[in-house]
Parts: sequence; structure tokens; C-alpha cells
Amino acid sequence: MKTIDELLSEGVAGKRVFVRADLNVPLDGTTITDDGRIRAVVPTVKALADAGARVIVASHLGRPKGAPDPAFSLAPAAARLGELLGADVAFAEDTVGTSAEAVVSGLADGQVAVIENLRFNAGETSKDDAERAAFADKLAGLADVYVGDGFGAVHRKHASVFDLPKRLPHYAGYLIATEVGVLKKLTDDVQRPYVVALGGAKVSDKLAVIDQLLGKADRLLIGGGMAYTFLKAKGYEVGISLLQEDQIPAVQEYIERAEKNGVELVLPVDVLVASEFPDLKTKAPANPATVAADAIPADQEGLDIGPETRKLYASKLADAATVFWNGPMGVFEHPDYAEGTKAVAQALVDAPGFTVVGGGDSAAAVRTLGFDENAFGHISTGGGASLEYLEGKTLPGLAALED
Repeated sequence: MKTIDELLSEGVAGKRVFVRADLNVPLDGTTITDDGRIRAVVPTVKALADAGARVIVASHLGRPKGAPDPAFSLAPAAARLGELLGADVAFAEDTVGTSAEAVVSGLADGQVAVIENLRFNAGETSKDDAERAAFADKLAGLADVYVGDGFGAVHRKHASVFDLPKRLPHYAGYLIATEVGVLKKLTDDVQRPYVVALGGAKVSDKLAVIDQLLGKADRLLIGGGMAYTFLKAKGYEVGISLLQEDQIPAVQEYIERAEKNGVELVLPVDVLVASEFPDLKTKAPANPATVAADAIPADQEGLDIGPETRKLYASKLADAATVFWNGPMGVFEHPDYAEGTKAVAQALVDAPGFTVVGGGDSAAAVRTLGFDENAFGHISTGGGASLEYLEGKTLPGLAALED
């Protein structure tokens, strides 16, 4: 995989460089609520612009259905990128149409443009190879060189991620190089004890990575909505908590395999429960109760790990040489259910070893809860991509850059 430093050494002045970024940021209307992914691509864009490249930044945002949708416009992200760069950033109101062509042709050396949401064109996400290829051909016409730096999208076989690099000289940007380097520390040369904390809503989203980690991690800490399927698999009442009954046989097998392999599988010993899901808009007081994990009332829902579990998980992370954390421990968006996620984040800060926050909701939680990002070894920009890498899958976007 050639890197951006090699590209810069070859010289980029006057060249049109297509940067596939990940500007898929959360929006409240047109207001960006977490700009972490935009900040992550700034080093690559700035290095190229400073070297005289004509930089074309492209990304998806949300899940529009292959046609323009103002709710998913990249205009706010383009404006924020300009603020972070301290320079004007031009914005094209389409992907490969007349606006994109005009904006790109109008760039001078060292200037930056953002083209509209790639998913406004059905060819970006099409499963039809020919349709994706046709869109990739049009994108290739805008540029001379490709730089992949959208780590959050490298697990997608999309036109701008997989097909476009094959049509242009291609290089990995700083973000992707960093992300891959971090993931290798979690797979190829792991320092022990290696502790993995997994949360989030659905156990089905994590089954494949758990399968892999049962042969690699020393301890697995389970929280979030997925914990209730594990508790149910042990025969506990989980009330009206989030539950995937169809996954119980797989979870039971994992519990047995963890014991056989000497992997410490740690489940909640107490949880916060309530009779209904909290209001995340008003954040009205929810008044949860704390109960033992094996004593959840039939009419109650588990919404966070309890105080004893927080202490337990912190103790299991205290001596870790390597930590990977993906998925919140509870409904962290509501203050009454944020303490579990906050406790795990603080335990990572306090841990002596290399700590990785695995993107997605975990990264959002770290920022929402006010932690200093520099207190962690690495905060990934791609939750899904990180998990699939740890599962041992071939990621299309990385494979395309390695050709």
C-alpha cells in the first residue's frame, strides 16, 4: 500500500487529487453535532493543498436512496472543513454533473473543493458491477490521482471506495495509514493482558468478532443491549430488555468456548432498570432502579450497567496492556444511563497500556461525555470497519489500495 508521503515526494503541484474522505457526521438539521470525522481528514487535505495539489474531497453522508435529498447534503461538512483548514472550500452541488465539473475546473493550485454526497448517485452503492463502474469512470474524469482516507467506508464495496482506485494512481492517506497501523497492534503483535469491552444494542452485530476474539483476547467484558442476550443464555430473567432470542444458542456456545479457551468472559452483575425507555430529546429524569443482573423484574428494561459492574469492569481493565472498546454500556445519550459508559471510558484513560476506542457510538460517547481525546491511544473513525478487520475479513477499500 503506497502512502501519501510517497505521493508528496513525487510532487503533486497542479495535479487534481481525489480524496475519498469520511464526512459522514451526525447532523441536527444543518448543525454538525460531532465533527470528529472531518477533523480526522484535515491532515491529509492540508498536506496536499500545501503541496500545491487541487484537492477534490468526496464522501457519503447518511443513507439517501440514490437521488439528491437536501437532508443529506454535504454542504455543512464542506463549510466546517473550510473552518478547520482556515481557507475557502468550494462546494459542488452535484457529484459528477455540471456543477462538479465547473468547480473542479475552477480550482487553482492549493485550493480545495467538496463535491456533493456520493450516494446521491445510485451508482455509488449499486450491487451491479457495471453500474458502479460507470459511476467510477465519471468520478475518475475529475481527477489525476486517488487518495483513500475514508476509513469508515473501507468495508463497503462502493464505487468511490473500491472501483475508483483501480482507475487512478492510488495512495493511502494519513488517516487510513494510522488506522491500519493501530489495528495491526490488535491482531499481529498484541501486548498482554489484552482486554476487549463490547457493548451496543445487538449481539448479532458482534458475533463474528467475538468468535475471533475467543482465540485472541484474555478478557471479554460485555455490556450494552447485547448483554441481555448473554444473561438470558445463562437462564436469567431479563424482563423487557433488548433481547435477540435467535442468538441465544450461539451465545451459549461462546460462553462454553470462552471457558474452554481460558478467556475470561465478564458479564454485568447489576443493571439499571426502568419500566420504559427514557426520553432522549428532553432528557427528563428517568429515576432508574438498580437490581442484580439475575433479578431483573419481568416488567422492567435494563438500560445501563450498575455501580458494582462499573467497579468490576474497571478492575478488569486496570492492568491491561492492550484494550479495544466498541459499543456503549448503556443509553449514554441520557444522563441517568451514562455512568456505565463513562466508567469504561475512564478505565481506558487510567489503563497503563495501549487503548483503542473502536469508532461509532463509542467515539461519539467519548466526546459527548467530555473526555480528552488525547487521553486515549487511538479513537477510530470507523466502528464497522474496525470490527470487520478484527473479524479477519478482507476490506474492499483496503484491498483496492493495496493493488
